[in-house]
Amino acid sequence: MANLPPALDFAKAEEEICQKWKDEDTFKSQNRLSEERGDEEFTFYDGPPFATGLPHYGHILAGTIKDVVTRYAAMSGKLVERRAGWDCHGLPVEYEIDQKLGITHRDQVLEMGIDKYNETCRSIVTRYTSEWERTVTRLGRWIDFENDYKTMDPGFMESVWWVFKRLFEKGLVYQGYKVMPFSTACGTPLSNFEAGLNYKDVRDPAVVVDFPLLDEGAEGEAVAFVAWTTTPWTLPSNIALCVHPEMDYVKIVDKKTGKTYILSKGRLPQLYPIMNSKKKWKPEKAGDYFEITANYKGKDLVGKKYKPVFDYFVDTPESESYFRVISDNYVTDDAGTGIVHQAPAFGEDDYRVCLAHGVIQKGQDLPCPVDSNGCFTGEVPPVKGKHVKEADPTLIQLIKDAGRLVQKDNLDHSYPFCWRSDTPLIYKAVPSWFVKVEEIRDRIVENNKKTYWVPNQVKEGRFHNWLVDARDWAVSRNRFWGTPIPIWASEDMSEVVCVGSVDELAELSGVRVDDLHRETVDKIEIPSKKNPGTVLRRVDEVFDCWFESGSMPYAQQHYPFENKERFEGGFPADFIAEGLDQTRGWFYTLMVLSTALFDKPAFKNLIVNGLVLAGDGKKMSKRLKNYPDPNIVISKYGADALRLYLINSPVVRAESLKFQESGVLGVVKEVFLPLYNAFRFFAQNVDRWEGGGSTEGRKFVPSVDKVKSTTNPTDVWISAATQGLIKYVHQEMKAYRLYTVMPALVRFVGQLTNWYVRLNRDRLKGLDGEGESAEAEAEAGLQVLYDVLLNVTIIMAPCTPFITEYFYQHLRKMQPSYADRVNGGGASNPTVPGKSDSVHFLSLPAYDESRLNEGAVEAMEALQAVVEQGRNAREKRNISLRTPVKQVVVVLRNPSENVVAGITGTLKAYILSELNAWDFVVVPKEQEHDWVTLSLTPDFAVLGKKLGKKMKAVKAAITGMSHEDAVACLEKGSLEVEGVTIDAKTEITSKLAFSKEGDHWESTSNHEGTVVVALDCTQDEAILSAGKSRELINHVQQLRKSAGLDLKDIVEVFFREEAGHNSTERAVAGNVALFEAKFKKSVPLPSKFAPGWAVALRSDTVDVGGSKVEVSICRPSVVARDGLEDPAVASFLSSLDPAGVKEGAVLDFTVDGSKFSLKEGKDFWLSTLSKVRASKSVDWL
Repeated sequence: MANLPPALDFAKAEEEICQKWKDEDTFKSQNRLSEERGDEEFTFYDGPPFATGLPHYGHILAGTIKDVVTRYAAMSGKLVERRAGWDCHGLPVEYEIDQKLGITHRDQVLEMGIDKYNETCRSIVTRYTSEWERTVTRLGRWIDFENDYKTMDPGFMESVWWVFKRLFEKGLVYQGYKVMPFSTACGTPLSNFEAGLNYKDVRDPAVVVDFPLLDEGAEGEAVAFVAWTTTPWTLPSNIALCVHPEMDYVKIVDKKTGKTYILSKGRLPQLYPIMNSKKKWKPEKAGDYFEITANYKGKDLVGKKYKPVFDYFVDTPESESYFRVISDNYVTDDAGTGIVHQAPAFGEDDYRVCLAHGVIQKGQDLPCPVDSNGCFTGEVPPVKGKHVKEADPTLIQLIKDAGRLVQKDNLDHSYPFCWRSDTPLIYKAVPSWFVKVEEIRDRIVENNKKTYWVPNQVKEGRFHNWLVDARDWAVSRNRFWGTPIPIWASEDMSEVVCVGSVDELAELSGVRVDDLHRETVDKIEIPSKKNPGTVLRRVDEVFDCWFESGSMPYAQQHYPFENKERFEGGFPADFIAEGLDQTRGWFYTLMVLSTALFDKPAFKNLIVNGLVLAGDGKKMSKRLKNYPDPNIVISKYGADALRLYLINSPVVRAESLKFQESGVLGVVKEVFLPLYNAFRFFAQNVDRWEGGGSTEGRKFVPSVDKVKSTTNPTDVWISAATQGLIKYVHQEMKAYRLYTVMPALVRFVGQLTNWYVRLNRDRLKGLDGEGESAEAEAEAGLQVLYDVLLNVTIIMAPCTPFITEYFYQHLRKMQPSYADRVNGGGASNPTVPGKSDSVHFLSLPAYDESRLNEGAVEAMEALQAVVEQGRNAREKRNISLRTPVKQVVVVLRNPSENVVAGITGTLKAYILSELNAWDFVVVPKEQEHDWVTLSLTPDFAVLGKKLGKKMKAVKAAITGMSHEDAVACLEKGSLEVEGVTIDAKTEITSKLAFSKEGDHWESTSNHEGTVVVALDCTQDEAILSAGKSRELINHVQQLRKSAGLDLKDIVEVFFREEAGHNSTERAVAGNVALFEAKFKKSVPLPSKFAPGWAVALRSDTVDVGGSKVEVSICRPSVVARDGLEDPAVASFLSSLDPAGVKEGAVLDFTVDGSKFSLKEGKDFWLSTLSKVRASKSVDWL
């Protein structure tokens, strides 16, 4: 593994892994291995997206969540079928075709032919499937595109027919005339949940119009009702006015115009806005604006007749019951005039109330002068052909010209838009086929209680509230490209047949078909059984595409015609996931249909994700280009980085995420680079260990027994932390809490790279001790690091499938079972690390109870707190880490005996090393008062109501306590102040603060005030000398790095100081042991001792303690005694490799006929350091 690159191109490595998976069919092999083992099935439903557009971050997020969970299940001993699906029918497709062909009216479709229109639709539905497959595959998501399902497949459509037939047989289907949200751009009604998908803030005209009473008041007084509306275009269809029966109404005379109006008493501010101003309005001013001449209850006004604004429907046969006042409790006094104009063709409440009061009758035609494209018909000549929204100005002007306009304004409000065409919806009465949701609503609510949602508040709040108010679902659409509603009926609807399968249609009609679209089935007639000689024809409508996606659990399996046992065994699904917007979409339709069919929820577990927004918090927009292309982001940083960024964010808790490309880069820098560097460091040191020491050709063989037997405290800690991580990941993944799993994984990577590896760098390099003892320590650390890396690689595999596969392919080679991979063994059961060809074939590790060690973890947490605060103290005093400090003193608030024993015992050396300190002390509890002061503060957030006016006195008493009193208070657990008992644990916060006198102390404490660290910053010659030595060590290491040397490469170090300076030599002289520990018994020497043939590998002039010093690292060379100046001898010695000569060896050689005999240790030495020591050239060696 020594050939690992210094910097890994993560994106490029991922592409190579993608190719490997493709070449080896790794995804299919994982499923095959699962099937061979007989794994229990884990059912997953993938909601079908439309393939008419490219995948965006919302799809990538949901896809990543699904992939993490299903990969986790597959690696937990489950068989997981992951089929891609495509939503092929409905408005998204038709709208695009209408735009392409310039179609604005359904008659144009009929003219060109439904067959040609549908064929055009069919041609684009899979236009982007290859792009989807490429992006999804590159993202690392494993899903079966070969065995996908499409909602336009005959088998899928037949199952949709079966679903509808079951509802029909249960009496849950009816045809009704209902006011529904209507998309004028798409020419079709929408369901209420579709109408809720896309609200926007808009500005609409708001007018108040008068409606004169036909029976005048006293002495010929002209009186008019006034009504307010934000839809002036509905006024030509007005046929009634509605009041609240118990609301107070008044008749007023307007002082400015002299006109008399009737309106709600509470809504007078609508006509007189000054009444809304608390500063400007005073009741005594009312007489300046109006005079109240009569009071009524709403019920007193019911039945009164009025003159309509327009007369387009005054002479119809039904108009005898029109143009009168009716009442209903839905009228409110929070806006308008308390009188609501009624146009039953364009308002749901209008239709209901007018029907209840006999203004209209069921089955009766309504005044509805608007066509399916939202344009006025010839029934309203002044605006014929105009879209309703465009007609408002004309109609308002007509009202004004007629003297009927009382007030005109604009209203900014939230209004529903078509989720597909992004155009304003209107409400319009249309005949539709409905599913009786209200009849089974209580069962739907109960079935929702059986499901588990993450986060739960979406289930209990948003979704529950939607369900309890759910209304009958209009499942039909007056369109063409969709699954036809399988109802054949007589012209008068007296005979209705619902068909549930292709076989049933063939049996009833004698015609067998292999396609179920309109162009095929619309031609089929079924002979009438009621009236022989007549035929039944299919109704015109097709299914709402949401009905199809809600039928997906059954239709993707072609249930019940195929896969009956398999479907029933796996229903409800174990898991689904989609975005928050699907609470009124797919989640809802799944629940409605599963309840109607089986009285069960369609799923057991659900993760709801929030919205991914642009960086500025706005919706991502292709037009605005306010977000980076996902494919470019993946190609720059890798898919793993994007995956981890998304699922380690609030968006997996159903909150919004403002996407930042810098966040993806942050994952690379903060997680993957440190992890890769730790992995490469491990690999380098395994190579060094295998090639170093006295044992030639030794092999590193992973051993869990060796891991368990180590007593090194950091080994014990990281092993315990790893097992704790494994336990936690399983616990949280079983609860589908990705938002807790990801932070835990990221934190652990930080613990591994920033603490374990750093604390053990020298040990893993074989520099902790001497000879075989050092190598034994190195192996113990490497065994632990291998075990951790392998476990973390496997446990992270579902989340980051690429980097873990990369690590595994290297780690597996060290396993003895690696040899068993040949001849197909790598893709066979049982799956074993090493033998198995992919990390994704392996089972996730189970945690080892015996290695969990809470004490070791707590001690390490204390070490980290001490080290971090110690570094902060150094920064405050501006002391470099290379300069030692004399002493570190620590005060811990109520530490356990285990923690104190750990940091003053086996972990003490690590603290001293990390803080470059000479001594470390934990202050005993009985001496704390000499070092710190304990201060208490009342927690007013908790105590506020309890204390009331006593708060000030209580604060003074608590904050004024001495250290001893504060300690006693906490030990007692409570405090009595001003007659109030205060709980010291829950109602008081405590903090330690350093109080020792002396300028040589520098201290810091953690945020909670439970750890105080103080440094003795006294600077003397010994301290400064040690600091210079560390600076020199750092420069040497930098030279080694720039020379490209491996850990096992040995060099000699020489330095040359400026004339007249010797501070560097004095520093080396005073810290020989430090250099020997760092440089494997080698010590830097002045350059004057270097042999003339020494070969410098790297040299540089650096700053050491303020002095300029030239430092050179040289290839090891043999050095001769002084006076042995024969050039022939020098030439011979310069050619020798010290590693090839033994200590004490005698060398006999001949040069130019002259014979020489030289003895090592007398005439020459194997290193300059050996010569200097032997000759005692310096007094400090």
